[in-house]
Amino acid sequence: MARLAGRRALFAVPVVLVVTFGVFAIAAASPFDPVKAYAGTAALGADQETLDRLRENLAVDESFVGRWWHWLTSALTGDLGHSSVLRQPVTQVIGERLVWSALLCAVAFAVAVTLGTLLGVLAARRPGSMLDRAVTSLAYTLEAAPVFWIALLAVWLFALQWDVLPAGGLTDIAGEQVTPGQVAGHLVLPAGVLAVSQLPWFTLYVRQGVADALAEDPVRGARARGLGEGTVLLGHALRSGLLPVLTLIGSRVPELITGALLVESVFSWPGIAAATVEAATAVDFPLLAALTTLAAAAVLAGNLLADLLYGLFDPRVKLSEM
Repeated sequence: MARLAGRRALFAVPVVLVVTFGVFAIAAASPFDPVKAYAGTAALGADQETLDRLRENLAVDESFVGRWWHWLTSALTGDLGHSSVLRQPVTQVIGERLVWSALLCAVAFAVAVTLGTLLGVLAARRPGSMLDRAVTSLAYTLEAAPVFWIALLAVWLFALQWDVLPAGGLTDIAGEQVTPGQVAGHLVLPAGVLAVSQLPWFTLYVRQGVADALAEDPVRGARARGLGEGTVLLGHALRSGLLPVLTLIGSRVPELITGALLVESVFSWPGIAAATVEAATAVDFPLLAALTTLAAAAVLAGNLLADLLYGLFDPRVKLSEM
């Protein structure tokens, strides 16, 4: 396990270098002016000399290769730079927002895996039944629905029509401090929407995996020996059928990050998404590079987690050979 993690860590180094370099290259080609984004409305009445001085202070006239190298060498010492659009150190921006994004993604992922496994098993027990058709039809429908559309529909239904859940934010408007109860109440809608966007994949994978496992000879033999349906399903078919889901965990991380970006924007959730949007539109090089590196690291960590889980639960796979 340690050797696999070490090899993946070495592989991650060139990937991160390429990703960060690409961020600076794309940002340099962006039509947005970071100086005007930094100055805001004050740039409308500023003279050219003031704008040139600000451009020099922000070092935006330097080549993107030079900016990338300066950011990279500083990042290796723990200095991720200063966000020009949020007027804060990048480490402070990430530290304040990362915990809320991590909470949202963790809750949504846990709900999606749990509910997807349950629905997939129920559908696989009797392939072709009404329940199977209903579950698969729902899964394909949700798979085709954009996550922002689901989010807007949830706001309209639960917040505006039924008024049972808050429409957005982290706490109540009149709240003077963040309390666990308020956070939990405001987390229901965004986490539920994000979970629903990931639910079809887990449902369909579990349904197919368990259905295939139920048709295998070992499971038929277990039934022939007189074992109960619950024992056959949970002790044999489910364990074998969940193996493909382990690989799905890593591949869904990029989609989870993208979905969280949209969900946080719709529900005004104070996570990384708002900072990412602001950094992209304002061409905030240090913040944009740090957030992109963080997303790339999350994807690599998700792939590593999927491989480790697959090696631990599948006796045919040896971690030393991966």
